[in-house]
Amino acid sequence: MTYTVRQAEERDLDVIAGFEVEIAKISFGDDAVDDPATHRKKLANALKKQPEGMFVAARGDESPVGWLWMALNTNFLTGDRYANFRSLAVAEMPERTEVAELLLDEGLAFAKRNDLTEVTGKVHVSNTGMRALYRKFGFESTHLSMRLDMRK
Repeated sequence: MTYTVRQAEERDLDVIAGFEVEIAKISFGDDAVDDPATHRKKLANALKKQPEGMFVAARGDESPVGWLWMALNTNFLTGDRYANFRSLAVAEMPERTEVAELLLDEGLAFAKRNDLTEVTGKVHVSNTGMRALYRKFGFESTHLSMRLDMRK
């Protein structure tokens, strides 16, 4: 059986929260919010407010092996509607790249269905896999975030 993408549902929240914890650890290291309950609460609220941009990949009714979260936004200056990739994560497995591409395809199809002008996404500098995936799908680097930890 192959993997398919579907809308995320409440029954997926525990698995999705686990993905969010892993994303936080990759993105923020020691400063990561790594409490699954905190992420679950955030996701439950998002699922109520804007579920249409939340997708999971799974085989049939099995537990999700991948997760994509896109937030719809409007540029307040131009009025253009765009999407921001908030999260993309896939479990460690042989088909990881295939599932990530399947989710990204669905996300871009979602953007087209909603007549969005662009899709943006952030990626941690050390996340070379995600950077390569973005490039494969035609994304271009546009910004570089700089950070100074004032506690040091």
